[in-house]
Amino acid sequence: MATQPRAWQRMLSGRRLDLLDPTPVDIEIEDIAHGLAFVARWNGQTNGDFAYSVAEHSLLVEEIFGRIAPKAPAKWQLAALLHDAPEYVIGDMISPVKSAVGPDYGALDDRLAAAIHIRFGLPAQVPATVKRQIKKADKISAWMEATQIAGFSEAEATKFFGRPDKAVMAGLQITLRAPVEVRHAYTARHAELIVQV
Repeated sequence: MATQPRAWQRMLSGRRLDLLDPTPVDIEIEDIAHGLAFVARWNGQTNGDFAYSVAEHSLLVEEIFGRIAPKAPAKWQLAALLHDAPEYVIGDMISPVKSAVGPDYGALDDRLAAAIHIRFGLPAQVPATVKRQIKKADKISAWMEATQIAGFSEAEATKFFGRPDKAVMAGLQITLRAPVEVRHAYTARHAELIVQV
């Protein structure tokens, strides 16, 4: 008799998250922050003494989103912070790998995102207009990362991520911090936003 392969992961909080059928009760912000602080963007191919983590990226995207949509309610700022939260269990795959994996990756990401959103008082699906604004912030962040720490020229980054709004980026700089610092910054920002949702 064939045994079913294990499809859950034990988190440091003690929760067991079923990847095929994730439930909001098995999601904790500390697990998300911890995982994202150790997941490297750009497959770790960045300059600096620390990897540029998905947690650091998420903080930057949320800040850029706030500049794009300054009157957005806290719930959509929280959605921006959590936009890559599923990567705490599935990792950060670069776009070419996602394409190679196919639609199953997107379906898994969508299931996890819906459970995460519900856990923190957001609708399972973010409205399309908000999703577009978050995606715009994500692309600006990717352009900044590409040019500041991943070795891309501005022309090359613009080809892949579009021409960024320079005014939105004014004064922003990519930072690289130890995972423990980024984890604390991520949970602190979550705590500021969740009380307003």
